[in-house]
Amino acid sequence: MLGSVPMVQNPFVAAPAKIAVIGLGYVGLPLAVAFARGHEVVAFDIDASRIAELSSGRDRTLEVPPEALAAAEQLTFSAEAADLKGCNVFVVTVPTPIDEHKRPDLTALKAASRAVGAAIGTGGVVIYESTVYPGATEEDCVPIVAEVSGLAFNRDFFVGYSPERANPGDPNHRLENIVKVVAGSTPEAADFVEALYASVVTAGVHRASSIKVAEAAKVIENTQRDLNIALINEFALIFHRLGIDTQEVLAAAATKWNFLNFRPGLVGGHCIGVDPYYLTHKAEALGYHPEVILAGRRINDGMGGYVARELVKEMIRRGVMVKGARVLVMGLAFKENTPDLRNTRVIDIVRELADYGVEVDVWDPWISAADARHEYDLDLVERPQAGVYDGVVLAVAHRQFVEMGADAIRSLGGPGAVLFDVKAALPKATADLRL
Repeated sequence: MLGSVPMVQNPFVAAPAKIAVIGLGYVGLPLAVAFARGHEVVAFDIDASRIAELSSGRDRTLEVPPEALAAAEQLTFSAEAADLKGCNVFVVTVPTPIDEHKRPDLTALKAASRAVGAAIGTGGVVIYESTVYPGATEEDCVPIVAEVSGLAFNRDFFVGYSPERANPGDPNHRLENIVKVVAGSTPEAADFVEALYASVVTAGVHRASSIKVAEAAKVIENTQRDLNIALINEFALIFHRLGIDTQEVLAAAATKWNFLNFRPGLVGGHCIGVDPYYLTHKAEALGYHPEVILAGRRINDGMGGYVARELVKEMIRRGVMVKGARVLVMGLAFKENTPDLRNTRVIDIVRELADYGVEVDVWDPWISAADARHEYDLDLVERPQAGVYDGVVLAVAHRQFVEMGADAIRSLGGPGAVLFDVKAALPKATADLRL
């Protein structure tokens, strides 16, 4: 963690930057703590239980340790919008998900913009970090701030954009050591945003020429990764039909110096499985139908169902009566070693198996039972009973699961149970199926 950081003046008002961070998830909380080393910060979230939790010194996301929260003396937590008054810099880090039709859902972003509009004064600066399609900041958010505040854009208030690059559960890539892309609505606003982030990001900042460029950079970062994984997933589908082990193929291909070493798997989370739809939405609004991006999305969105169907086929080959069979799914988080279950594609495995009449238990020591119930109406098992399952799916390679080893995982199933190692986290010979 960084030590103290220099205070940055707000060049548009005769006062230091007093910062409001709106949205205290995986992105907003670490940012608020970092800024609080040099500035007075109001950390705001509409979830009163989240504010109570953070005020007590605990972060359920595990992104900020208790000692860092305790050391942030200039940090105030609040769920009251009135507490945003008096701030002159507003950083918006609310989620931007997709709806059930895979369309961008800007509900939280627009609500945050209204809250900013009600609090901002002349000379204020709004910086958006939420992932959006190119143009959303200036076309969707700025008009709301202007209307609610009664202030004129680029005369009375200014806007910046700096896309988040958080990677939940990654101890090596943190806010401080990831290069920050920044942009501003005027050259002076860009100067301010650059200086503000440079005060907390040791890796440096990259200044984009416009807010739209910065917005576009964010969505293509994750779209590119999504497509690369989709390509490997398609390879896996083909190699399975050829009777070839995908992991062995990838290991051989990786000996070439310029081979991109992606792995097949489930693509969920708040970024990779979502951001491409923001770009395709904007493209279609402009009359262009993206083909490659959406093809990749179809492949990745279908992998959970594929895992479930292959498991069922193997159970049938072994004479297991599928209807009423019991299967244990190990892991619900969207990736290993994090309590984040946003947009997890493990749920696709669970639902597909349920459609076959399978009784599914889900075990994940990283996920709270309340979160699983709230997000997916799913009751987790605290500890599975050994020897009772017809199939076991290692869906998320949490370190606890990997440390168990293949024998202990197999012991959870009964005689002849099928073990599907989705993440290829176990030795090849120990699993019956893997991607």
